[in-house]
Amino acid sequence: MTLEIAIALGIIALAVILFVSERLSIDTVAILTMVLFMVTGILTPAEGFAGFSNSATLTVAAMFAISSAIFKSGVLSSVGIALTRIGRKNYLLCLLSLMLISGGLSAFINDTAVVALLMPVVIQVSQDIKVSPSKLLIPLSFGALMGGICTLIGTSTNILVSGIAEAQGEESLEMFEFTPAGIWFLLTGILYMFFIGRHLLPNRGVSEDLSESFDMGDYITEIILLPDSPSVDVPLHKSGLVQNLDVEVMQVTRNNERIQVFPSLILHANDILKVRCSVDKLKLLKEEKGILLKSERKFRDRDYRMNDSKLYEAIVTPNSYLEGKSLKTLDFRSYNYGASVLAIRHRNEIIHEKLAHVKLSAGDVLLIAADKFQGEKLKQNDDILIISQTERSSYNYGKIIPVIIISVGVVMAAVLDLMPIVLSAMVGVVLLILFKCIRIAEVYKAIDWKVIFMLAGVLSMGAALEKTGAAKLLADYLIYGVGEYGPHALLSVFFFITFMSTNFMSNNATAALLAPIAIVTAKELGVSVKPFLMAVAYAASLSFMTPMGYQTNTMIYGPGNYRFSDYLKVGTPLNIIYWILASLILPLFFPF
Repeated sequence: MTLEIAIALGIIALAVILFVSERLSIDTVAILTMVLFMVTGILTPAEGFAGFSNSATLTVAAMFAISSAIFKSGVLSSVGIALTRIGRKNYLLCLLSLMLISGGLSAFINDTAVVALLMPVVIQVSQDIKVSPSKLLIPLSFGALMGGICTLIGTSTNILVSGIAEAQGEESLEMFEFTPAGIWFLLTGILYMFFIGRHLLPNRGVSEDLSESFDMGDYITEIILLPDSPSVDVPLHKSGLVQNLDVEVMQVTRNNERIQVFPSLILHANDILKVRCSVDKLKLLKEEKGILLKSERKFRDRDYRMNDSKLYEAIVTPNSYLEGKSLKTLDFRSYNYGASVLAIRHRNEIIHEKLAHVKLSAGDVLLIAADKFQGEKLKQNDDILIISQTERSSYNYGKIIPVIIISVGVVMAAVLDLMPIVLSAMVGVVLLILFKCIRIAEVYKAIDWKVIFMLAGVLSMGAALEKTGAAKLLADYLIYGVGEYGPHALLSVFFFITFMSTNFMSNNATAALLAPIAIVTAKELGVSVKPFLMAVAYAASLSFMTPMGYQTNTMIYGPGNYRFSDYLKVGTPLNIIYWILASLILPLFFPF
């Protein structure tokens, strides 16, 4: 154990603690780790920043843009239509079709985009066939994860492992090298969900009335602001109604005309305000000076429909700008043209009070009140995903054909070894821009920069492990402990450690840590590195035991009204089955 190794392992241990604790965002931890390696002299600036120019990072960025172009063209709209038709016939057929469709799409398109496309459809289908969304959303996410491991571009983890191998002098992984074993994992997973997993899924019904779904036991009432009210001639967001009583102003009527509600609206005497509040706040409202109450009644979804407004259910997407920020910090109402948040479903808790101060997390579900104009703006907001509406994107025939040709060309160029995948993907993006299938501004917007910075950062961990000899040291420990049982046992250990780790920290960070150790272990044993690399790549993406194990698991957590235990109950047997399966088939597809 040298000083350099001790420093490198210390920095990585700190990174792992921060990854698991989630005190900082994943990309922040990755960049912090990269900087620490350079500051301590473990890596030179050139070595530290090399992750930004790594082929894996550039390929993932290009694939984000290509996936966005496919999504925007409307070519996938027919998938939603087909799934709706199947779902209305039979639940089991819907379950099977859902996993096959999500798995097939995720092999070539970003799995987060696939889940974002299909989630609103699945929720609508569940209502049509009278089945709880909790019976379909886990199969949707799991199917996307299973399909993503079937090709090189199916998940960023596969691309990352290939990039690490190439950086350490090994052959890069080919496009369909993942496919034979990947299909085994996909079919096994589907059979498990069909015969076993579906019986372990919870059955938590969700009311079609969103106000009931969010337990909105509130009252609505109309109040008249009398001339002596302290709220007269005061901006709405600074009035006592909002500041002291925390009531939600749904509508303002002045001189028999409705006025758009926004935070800086100046309230006038004799304004009629329709407000929503709890029973306790209603009592306080009756005692408020300068307020005359009219009739009060229970809040219902129809209260917004009658006022040319709707209730929208939306989730905070992974890596969203909203993560870690409060509605007050975001100035959510002004930012979204007057749309207001009525409730937040955070994990298993539904929050109604002091919403402005709640820090948002990925997977949180927001109940939003908005009129038609505000609703359209919400749908264009990439930081949230509207899941209560199933309006499909229209076909853009001018874009569909070139998008399909270019996307297929990107894959075939890599398969036929005409050019590396990083180059074919970049050429594809350029062609999509030239053929006006996607604008350059949309390319920048489509790229998830948090993922790009995270990839660049975690690549430095692998470089530090390899350069300092820490990877060799850890490999020696593994060989000393398990090596006497042969490479098959070590392969099984790598798969187990990887899928266990990725359930509690970033799958890409897990792959970046273990791939260099896997390479050194194989070399120390004098066997092929390929089976060990593939074990890390597959296991890092097959994460089913926790909602934070993978982005798509986080996305479905709130909409499915799941609990942490649901993932353990359904995902643990599947992960054990995959562990046994991988130990048996990986040496057959990738001989030592």
